[in-house]
This record gives sequence, structure tokens and C-alpha cells, in this order.
Amino acid sequence: MQITNDIIFEYLSEGVVVLDMSGKIVSCNPAACDITGYREGDLMGKPFHALGNGEGDLFQYQYERDQALQHKKLVVESWKVHQNGTRFWCETSYAPIFTQEEHTGFCVVLRDISERKQIQIELLESEERYRLMVEAVKDYSIFMLDPQGHIITWSDGGGLIQGYAESEVLGKHFSIFYTATDLIDKKPDRELEIARQTGAYREEGWRVKKGGSLFWASVVLTALFNNQNKLIGYSKVTMDLTRRLQNEESLRQSEARYRSLVEQVGDYGIFMLDTKGRICSWNEGAKRIKGYTAQEVIGKYFSIFYPEEDILSGKPARELRIARATGKYEEEGWRLRKDGSRFWANIVITAVYDTERLLTGFSKVTRDLTERKLAEQGLQERSNEYRQLVQELMTTNNALSAVNHELEEFTAIVSHDLKEPVRSVKSYLYLIEQQIAQQKYEAIGSSVLKSIKGTQRMQDLIDNLLQYSQVSKTDLKREKLDLDDVVAEALLNLDDAIRKSGAQISKDMTTQGLFGDRVQLAQMFQNLLANALKFTDGKTPEVSIRSWPESDVLRIVVTDNGIGIAEQHLEKVFGVFKKLHFASKYPGTGMGLAICKKVVERHNGKIWAESSPGQGTSFHIMIPTNEPTKI
Repeated sequence: MQITNDIIFEYLSEGVVVLDMSGKIVSCNPAACDITGYREGDLMGKPFHALGNGEGDLFQYQYERDQALQHKKLVVESWKVHQNGTRFWCETSYAPIFTQEEHTGFCVVLRDISERKQIQIELLESEERYRLMVEAVKDYSIFMLDPQGHIITWSDGGGLIQGYAESEVLGKHFSIFYTATDLIDKKPDRELEIARQTGAYREEGWRVKKGGSLFWASVVLTALFNNQNKLIGYSKVTMDLTRRLQNEESLRQSEARYRSLVEQVGDYGIFMLDTKGRICSWNEGAKRIKGYTAQEVIGKYFSIFYPEEDILSGKPARELRIARATGKYEEEGWRLRKDGSRFWANIVITAVYDTERLLTGFSKVTRDLTERKLAEQGLQERSNEYRQLVQELMTTNNALSAVNHELEEFTAIVSHDLKEPVRSVKSYLYLIEQQIAQQKYEAIGSSVLKSIKGTQRMQDLIDNLLQYSQVSKTDLKREKLDLDDVVAEALLNLDDAIRKSGAQISKDMTTQGLFGDRVQLAQMFQNLLANALKFTDGKTPEVSIRSWPESDVLRIVVTDNGIGIAEQHLEKVFGVFKKLHFASKYPGTGMGLAICKKVVERHNGKIWAESSPGQGTSFHIMIPTNEPTKI
């Protein structure tokens, strides 16, 4: 197959259009249609400048054609407009066409270079941003060197750090920044060679400013190669670290002073631990307090200072975890010396971090507070003894006050109640004397009988007083008792009265025992039951005895169906010689409930009555189940 120019024109990848002398399109290939988006019929006869951006295109394209005719060729890059209205970068190559040495038009080759142009734009923008960034950096001196080490760019940071203006350094060799010693040693040339061979050279060292003053610099020298791996120069970044060097030196001196100070402190044990809790420093105070030399503890885990019970509970590791989580751990507690003796210590463990907030270890400060602790314990013991003494005195005083009050009340009651039968006997004796004088012998018998009753009442009062006194004074014979046995004894003592009254006695008692005096508790139940049998107003007595545990006490309730007690008299019935009814109807001395109250109080318990007139009475008793103390 013979390849003709028409076939080549048809299959070229570049767009080709042919223009006549006026600039109109007279032919085009398919690639031109693809690039411009027009169909071939739409392009034919269309002015070439119509593919431009529409702003001054006619004159611009006339100029381009004139230049192409003059120079036989012209290549330009410009915007073209696609048929859909979008713009694209186009490389346009003009070539004049001659027929028999007569100019007849132009052959124009079109290439869509939008992608390449975009890359170029982005590259230029990136270079511009980089240039602006470098020029804006003030903390670093950033500049370029040619392959021989001559300065070809300069930044504001270079002017601030090294003192030179751009006009003073461009074209000069970068060795102007080196000390005389470095120049003699040919250090600048050696750095360029190392950078060329390895790609970069880094160091910190002394450099020279414009006025000759020295500064401590961090230097990075980087070799630059093109895409053919040919050395095209170097970039050089310099940072002034003089202040940091001064700070580091100041810090070293400060640390040395601090270390010397810490090592000489005698009242505090100050030492360092690594992140695992191993001891890595030791001061004189730690040696004095704990008894170890530095050689004996360096490298050991700090739990050697803790009692065995703390080690078994994981206390040392727990303290480090808390210090790491919160920054510090502080407490007071017992610690061990080298000889095994204990001392009371105040300790502070502080987590130590580097500048990047990485844990580097812990500091531990220990202070011996044993003397203070012993003094506090002694003071506490004396304080406890004093409080106990005061409490005992207050208890004794309260008891004496209660006894004194009771004695005064008792004396007043006794003096009143004992005088009554004495007055009665005395009156009847006077009457007998008168009856004898008047020889009324038949009336003497009645007066003598009444005198005998008065003396009998006095005898009863005296017996009850002696019984009450015995309850108060007799030492309790404390023993473990079964409540049912105690109640049975009281019921046995009242057997005749129960049978005569036809009383119905019911019991519902716990099997729980209690500590107490059998005789006195039996007497208490006997008095309560006797009252229940007496105050019935003619009804058949019904009495229930119940008990149950409540916490550490035993609750006992004796309930009857008797005449009851008015609310205002519920407290009075426990008084000495307190009677609410006439002796003619309900005989007695009024000492039974007073004796019950005294028995209960001596057993560290309490008693009270709940009642309403005509509704019977319930006596409630609370007695501790443990052994009572003596009152």
C-alpha cells in the first residue's frame, strides 16, 4: 500500500488545519476536530481566530501569521475555546505554505497542552511558595551554593543570623562564615565533599558573623542533583543555637549545684528511681535515715525499705502507678532501716518527665518523723486516759447525783409514809388512855385492835424499805439464766394466789437466755404478776408473758386485763410508796413497781407501762442479753 500525504494528514495525532491568506480554515484533519470539539463541517470556512478567547483575537492572530511568514515558523502557547465553551491550553505552530514560490496560506499544528501547562503552573506556584516560605523564615539562614561553594541565593534569616545583606554575600565563597582554624584545616571544602558523597553533612560548631563575633550553629549542608544525577549545587541551612548552648551550660551548672546541695542534705533522704523503681542516686540524708551506703542500694528495687506486709500487698508498685497517673504520691507510714528497725516516715514520690513528656523516672523524698509520731502517740494515750478519767468522773458524778436525788426523794417519802402509821398508833393510844380514864372498858378492845393494825402497817413499810434497800445494795450474782425458769419460780411463789383467783397465765417466750441475778429477776416477775392478780376489779385475771430478741436486748412484755392506769399516772406508779387507790380496796404499800424498776435498772435495762383505764396494762422490759455491768 502506498502511503500518501493525504493518509498521513488523516491519521496524525496532532490537530492540523490549513488557512488561506485571510486566515480562514480551508481544511482540517480529524485530530483537529477532536481537540477543538467542532465537526469538520463547522470548522470549514471559520476564521481561525474564532477558536481564541474572543478578546482582540483578530489582531493577535494577524500578528502571529505575519511573524510566521517573516520567520518561516512561529510557535505560541495560548488559550483556545472548545466548542462547548470551556478553555484549554493550546500549543499553536504556524508554518507558511508556498506554491511555486507564491505564498498561498498557512499550515497550523494544534496540540492540547492543558495537562502539561497545569503541571508547569503548579510547579511554578510551588517554587514561588517555597521561595516565599524561605524568605519569610527568620530563625534559620537558608541559602543556595553553586557546585564550587559560592553563594547564589540569600534569605532574610541569613541577614538576621549572620549579619550580611544579600548584596554583601552573593557570589562569595561560603567559607567567609568559618573561623580561621577551620579555614586552615580546610573544613569548608571537606564539608562540601562529604555532602557530595553522602548526600548531606550535619554538625554543630562555631561560626563567624559579619563583625567577627562567634555563634554556636547547627548546620545542614545538602547536595542537589538534577535528573541526570549531575551536581548542580548545595542548600545550606544554619540555625543559631548560642542561647541554647548558654542555657545548657547554665542548666549543667545549676544541676551540679543542685546535686551538690542534695547530696549534703542530712534531714531528708533524697534519691532518684528509674522507671522500674530501681534506685539510681543516693544522698547523705538517705544514708543517715536508712543506714545504707550508696554502694549498697544503687540498682536495687526501692521496696527494700518497706515492711513485709506492704510488699505482700503490692504497695511499692501501687505508689509508683499513682505517682505516674497523678504526678505525685504522698503519705506517712512505717518504713525499714538497714538493721530492720522501723521508723515513721513522710514520703513524697514525684514522677519525672523529659521535655517530650516521656517518663524518665521518679524522685523520692523521705523524712524521719519517728520522734513526732511517738510524741503524738504519747499525747494521744494521755488524752485517752484523761478522757476516760473524765468520763468515769462524769459517770460517777451522774450516779452520785442520781443516788443523791433518789435519797432525797426516798427520805421525803419515807418520812411522810412512816409518820402516818406512827400518828395512827399514837392517836389510838391517847384514845385508850381516855377510855380507861372514863372507864369505857368495852371500847378499849376496838382501839387496841386498830393500834395493832397501825403497828402492822408500819412493820410492812419497814420490811418493804429493807427489801428495796437490799435490791439497791446487794451485789448482783450474775449468771446465764433461762427466762422460762425465772418466770416459773415467780409463779411457784404465787401459786396460792393464782389458784384462789382462778387466774389464767399464758407464756410465749424465746429460748434465748440472758445474764442476770436469778433472785432479783424472779422478784421482779413476782411483783408484776401480784399486781396483775390484785388490780382486777372482780374480773378473773388473764395474764400473758411474752419475750423476743431485738438486736442485742431481750424484750419482755407482761400484759393483764386489770383496771388499767390513766396516762398521767404511768410514770408515777414506779415511785416509792406510790399508790393510786385506797388501801381499803387494794391493800399494799406501793413498793412493788419501785422494786421492779430498781431491778431492771441494775441490769442496765429499762421498764415502762402502756395502759388505758379499764383496758388492762402492759409492762415492757428491755434487758441486754450480754452480761450487765454493775451499777
